[in-house]
Amino acid sequence: MAVKYKKLTEKELDIFIDMRINQLREEGAKEDIDLKPALRDYYDRHMADGTFISWLAVDGDKIVGTSGMAFVEKPPYFGCPSGKMGLLSSMFTSKDYRRQGIAKELLSRVVNEAREYGCGTVQITASDMGVLLYTDFGFEKNGNFMQYKL
Repeated sequence: MAVKYKKLTEKELDIFIDMRINQLREEGAKEDIDLKPALRDYYDRHMADGTFISWLAVDGDKIVGTSGMAFVEKPPYFGCPSGKMGLLSSMFTSKDYRRQGIAKELLSRVVNEAREYGCGTVQITASDMGVLLYTDFGFEKNGNFMQYKL
C-alpha cells in the first residue's frame, strides 16, 4: 500500500461528493433527495473563502479516505475564547483500507488545520464506528449537545 495524503482541490470534488453521499448512506441516511447540488454549492463557496478544508488519502489515482473541517465562529465563551470552532465531517475510509491508520492520519491533519486557523475547539457528531477513533485521539463526549430540526 502506497497511500499518500493531499488536500482536496476542485479536481477531486465530484468524487469527494459521491463519497460523502455514500458515507451518509452507510451511516443509515434514508432520505431520498438529490444532495449533490447542495453539497456542490457548499463546497464551492466554502473552499473558495477558506472556511472548509479537506485532506484526502489516495492510493495511486484512487481516493481511499476523506476528511473535512468547516470553520465557524460564534460568540467567544470560556471553553473557546476565540469563538472559532472546527466542525469535523466527512471522515471516511474505504472498506478495503480500514484499520491501517488512515483515518487517524487524516484526523491529525484536519485538526492541525483547525489549530492553525485559530480554532479553540473541534466538534463532531460521531458515527458508532468513529467513536473509538475520536476518543483515542482525545475527543470527549459533551452531554449538552442538542439539536432542533427546522
